[in-house]
Amino acid sequence: MGELIAPDLAELSVFTARLRVVSAGGDAGLGIEWLDAIEALKSVGCAVQAVITDGVATSIRADRKAAGLPRADWDRGIASQIALARRESPNRGGRHLGFAQALVHEMPHTLALLRSGRLNEWRATLLVRETACLSATDRGIVDRRLCSDPATLDGVGDRGLIARAKALAVELDAAAVVARHRKAVSERRVTTRPAPDSMAYLSVLMTVEQAVCLQATLGRDADSLIATGNSGGRTHNQLMVDLLFERGTGRAAAGGVPVAVNLVLSDETLLAGGHEAAQLQGFGPVPAGIARQLVADAVDNDTETSLRRVYSCPQLGALTAMESQARTFPKSLRQLIDLRDRTCRTAWCDAPIRHHDHIRSRRKLGKTTARNGSGLCEACNYAKEAPGWTARPIQRPGHTHLIDLGTPTGHHYRSAAPPLPAAARQSEVEAVLIAQLRAS
Repeated sequence: MGELIAPDLAELSVFTARLRVVSAGGDAGLGIEWLDAIEALKSVGCAVQAVITDGVATSIRADRKAAGLPRADWDRGIASQIALARRESPNRGGRHLGFAQALVHEMPHTLALLRSGRLNEWRATLLVRETACLSATDRGIVDRRLCSDPATLDGVGDRGLIARAKALAVELDAAAVVARHRKAVSERRVTTRPAPDSMAYLSVLMTVEQAVCLQATLGRDADSLIATGNSGGRTHNQLMVDLLFERGTGRAAAGGVPVAVNLVLSDETLLAGGHEAAQLQGFGPVPAGIARQLVADAVDNDTETSLRRVYSCPQLGALTAMESQARTFPKSLRQLIDLRDRTCRTAWCDAPIRHHDHIRSRRKLGKTTARNGSGLCEACNYAKEAPGWTARPIQRPGHTHLIDLGTPTGHHYRSAAPPLPAAARQSEVEAVLIAQLRAS
């Protein structure tokens, strides 16, 4: 058998185009074989991506070292470049970079198993994650004992794989596992993320004993309310959620939200029964009826409520600009950028806005304006300051705000601000009257 020759990018593009039209043709048996083959292809692709990712990072670091840049700058922005190429957030790009480096430099058997198609990316990620606290030597031992023989993990579920990796980690370095647990405890936190049907997930990362105790307490008290006839028709799960809210806020679940939220909706949605969705900052779109109910509940429960007018282009919802002579963005302009951008403006990054950045920097005579401003997360703002990165706003009259971001490798990515909810439509009579008033 002759030596295999790696395909070039053109060959890969042709193969990808051919793969798009694959069909099992109604044959279930053939369909299963295709699923198996494509799953193996995905694993091979993930392994190759890991090798290429490590190579990209190594090359960039070597170039920066040769250029005499400080060591602190060697890694800056690399994860962001990888994330943009993979069409995902910088956070996920950083995790993929760490995953790739672990496989290439410390876990060759796991990489080989992934490359053979016998291990998928998620299971390889689990192995990398569960051995992260170990030294390179001990990690290599786990890698060899679990992945040198492909049969070792055949038929083993994800939980079983995690259990085996954890057991070996404790056997090799119990102190490192304990230290990792202590670090995890110090990183306990509460987060939210959107859920379907205008709901949200509240996630609490805490110690397992605290989590079990909290759930048991809520379940016990919900059972008590049901047993005494005080459930108000609510189910066990509904009672647990309401109890958690009441004990966390000090207010009844029906009493409204006691903290400030930014709800952006058109005047037509608010006042004229319009159907366009509103935007709840930090969450996303909310159906018009629910948005009006949120406002009504706040007013009915005497919650402090304020109304602020925001002007936008009636055709495309682009937010109007504001200017300032200040070197830093004043509060009102920061609020305008927050409303316009909603989340970090880097493509595929939807992290919360932490920095208000000059797209064209002040060093290059960039102005403090809405057009030259963008909302970024910390990671994207710091990455953009690394050597070789460029950014510029693109003028598009009548369209939403657009940014062109260039990476040190010469690739460009564009990010358009989402449109605001549409303004109320004017009747023909109103349009005529306004035109006459302007003419006079």
